[in-house]
This record gives sequence, structure tokens and C-alpha cells, in this order.
Amino acid sequence: MFMGRSDQARRLLLVADQEHPNSHQSSDGGVDCNSSATGFLLFTAIVAATCSFTSGYCIGYSSPAEYGVLADLSLSMAEYSVFGSMLAVGGMIGALLSGKTADYFGHRTTMWIINVFFILGWLAIAFTKVSWLLDLGRLLQGIGIALTSYVGNIFIAEITPKNLRGGLMSLNSWMTGSGVAIVYLIGSVVKWRGLALIGSIPCLLQILCLFFIPESPRWLVKNGREKEFEGVLQRLRGKKADISPEAAEIKEYAEFIQLLSENKFLDLFQKKYARPITVAVGLMILTQFSGLTGYTFYMTNIFVLAGISSEAGYVTLAVVKILATTLAIFLIDKSGRRTLLMVSAAGTCLGSLLTGFSFLLQQDHHFWISVLALTGVSVYLVSFNLGISGIPWIIMSEIFPINVKGSAGSLCVLIYWISSWAVSYTFNFLLEWSSTGTFIIFAAVSALGFLFTVMLVPETKGRSLEEIQASVTSVLR
Repeated sequence: MFMGRSDQARRLLLVADQEHPNSHQSSDGGVDCNSSATGFLLFTAIVAATCSFTSGYCIGYSSPAEYGVLADLSLSMAEYSVFGSMLAVGGMIGALLSGKTADYFGHRTTMWIINVFFILGWLAIAFTKVSWLLDLGRLLQGIGIALTSYVGNIFIAEITPKNLRGGLMSLNSWMTGSGVAIVYLIGSVVKWRGLALIGSIPCLLQILCLFFIPESPRWLVKNGREKEFEGVLQRLRGKKADISPEAAEIKEYAEFIQLLSENKFLDLFQKKYARPITVAVGLMILTQFSGLTGYTFYMTNIFVLAGISSEAGYVTLAVVKILATTLAIFLIDKSGRRTLLMVSAAGTCLGSLLTGFSFLLQQDHHFWISVLALTGVSVYLVSFNLGISGIPWIIMSEIFPINVKGSAGSLCVLIYWISSWAVSYTFNFLLEWSSTGTFIIFAAVSALGFLFTVMLVPETKGRSLEEIQASVTSVLR
């Protein structure tokens, strides 16, 4: 006698199709919104991605700072491992807050909150004389990075037309890689306290720039601010752009999703979300257990064990990271997310095998063995930054419907940081156990990630968010 929510939703979509028969379809099946990049859109995306630059700077900080912190604060290697892993502990806390914070306050306001965590963290590290304040600063940074991991990607995904989405979302990955590269370069000439103070500069710049960018149009329509939504979408697409087809699809899909269910965490575990959850969580695990944190947090240790000059090593890797992340921006909307992920997983597997093999031959003390180690690390970082670095976050932001996006984002970021903590805390102990064995484990995870991508990860290039979400869940079936 009574129509269920899913039946109401299907009827709404059918009525919408009759009223706007062209609002969903273009020649490739999505909204005809192959827009050019307006200056305002680019400015907004760059400002949002600045959080990712600071995140990269935080992530890379512990490598060049390691021996200065150990000497000045008289820390043991175990205590420094705790400092490194506190970033992941903060990440777990931030993961639990990320989705709900962004849903409640909005994406732009959440970016202001992120910068407060970053600045407090840098000040605690720069002026500390005791280890607990050092750890607290790292914890606060971890909360900021976790919020960035969710909000930065979701925001850019929601403001960008589908034909530009992959490239503009790669800005986050490029900014993260650039942040790591810059802290490596500056850290080779600046001591750890000064290095921390420099890290607060991009935070202050972003706080000012946030006054000049809008809220996400999809967040606005979800919260009933339709008049503001249309104005923001028009500014992002340009004054002369016809936004009516895209605006119609966004509004119709938002209404449709609202009728399906409320945004509750347990909604994630319905059968219809099994595939997107499996894909997103699997990619988060791949990102960390393929060795990212070990390579990034403790690069100085790898250089010392391999007999590589830290200065030469950091300069080489800084150049490599910037080139790789720049290349990824141009490839992602041409090659596709899935293809780049497979290439990236295969390359990180090769890089870890080369690094492990160099440690196996270390007793020979030949110069070429150090070159082999640096080559292995470089191959790993190039490959990682081509795909695994940013694409899992892009896919995570694309595949979840807006009604569960907050909860799904929190879950994915939580899994990411739990994995990060496991790798960052155990890495030095694994190196003591077996340098070769450590990198063989990373290579094996990368190989499994390649198979996982082949079997389960969908291609999302050139499709609207609403199209992607309908295809990977069963809500429209």
C-alpha cells in the first residue's frame, strides 16, 4: 500500500528524465559539461590543494630532521619512531572527524580548521625542549593531514567538470609530492627547528586565500542553499556557460539520494555499497603497505644503510618526485585512473625489488650497489607518484553517493592512517630484522595491488560523479 523510499527515488528519477531528457546524457552518457578551465576554477582548485602541499611537507619532515632531533633532544631510535608514528595516530583521530566535520561545517570552513591544526603543530615542534611536546605537534599535524585527505579531494571533485576532474584532482597529489620535495631540499641546508617554522608559511597564505573561494556547489544543494548553489556553479563554469543541464542533474541526484537513506555510518555496510567499500579500502591499504611511509618518513636511514650521501640523495629524490607528479597530471585524464594504477603498482614492485636486491649485495661495498639502491628508491617514488599516490583518493571521492560520502570518507581515511601507523612504527624494526626482507614484503604488496586493480577497480575517466556512483552501487538497479 505504501511506497518505499527506494520506489519513491526511482519514480523521482523517471519524472526527472521526462522533464529534462537531455540533462543526463551527452554523447558519452553523462552531463554535457565538457567545460574549459576558467581562471576562477583554477584559482579555487589551487587554493584548496595548498592543504596538500602542507601535508606533504609534514610527511617528509621527519626524514631530514631525524638526526638533528635525535642529537638535540637526546632521543633514542625507538623514541623517534614514536614521533614518526604520532602522525598516523593523529591521522586516525582526524579520520573519525573528517566526514562529519566536512558535512556539518562545509568544505571551505573545514580548510580553515585544518590550517589551525597545522600551525599549532609546527609551533609545538619548532619551540619544543621535551619529547612529549614534539609528539603532540606531530599528532596535531596528523589530524590536519587526515582532514585534508578527505576534504581536499572531495572539494575539488565536486567543483570540477568531468572532463577536467582527473587533472585538477591530481593537483592534490602534485602538491603533496612537491611538499615532500621542498622539505627534502630545504632540510639539506636548514636545521630542524627552522624547517618547522617555514612549514607554517603556506598555512598562513591559504588562510588568507580561503576568503576568496566558494563553498562546494554539491554541498550547498545538499544543504538546501539552491540559490547560492546556482550562483557558485555559474562562477566556476564561467559567465557565458550554460549550467542548466549540470545543475539539473546535480539537484535531481541529490534529491534521489536523500530519499534512499539517511547519512548513517551503518548504511555503508549494506550490500549495494559492497563494491565501492571494497575498492576504496583496498586501495587505501595498498597505498601504505606498499611502503610509502617507510620510504618517506625514514629516508635518511635508507641512505645511511645504502652508503648514499644524504644531500645528493635528497636532491635527486626531490627532482624525481616533482617530475613524476607533474607527469601524472597530464596522463590521468588521457590514460585513465585504472591503467595508471596498474603501471604504478608494477613500478613500485620493481623499485622495491631493486632496493631489496641492493641491500642483499651490500657486503660487497661496490659503488654501483649504492647506485642500484638510489635507482630502486627513485623507481619506487616515480612509480608511486604516477598513480598510487593520488589516484586512490580520486577514486574514493568519485565512487560514493553523497548520502554516505561523509561516513565512507571517514572509514577510508581511518583505514589509511591505521595502515600508516603500522608501517611507520615497525619500519625501523623491520630494517634491523632484514633490510632485504623489508623491501621484498613491500614488493609483494605492490604485486597484490596490481592484481586487485585488474580484478576490481573501475575506470572512472570521463564520467560524471552521478554516473559513476550509479554504476558501482546497486541503487539504480
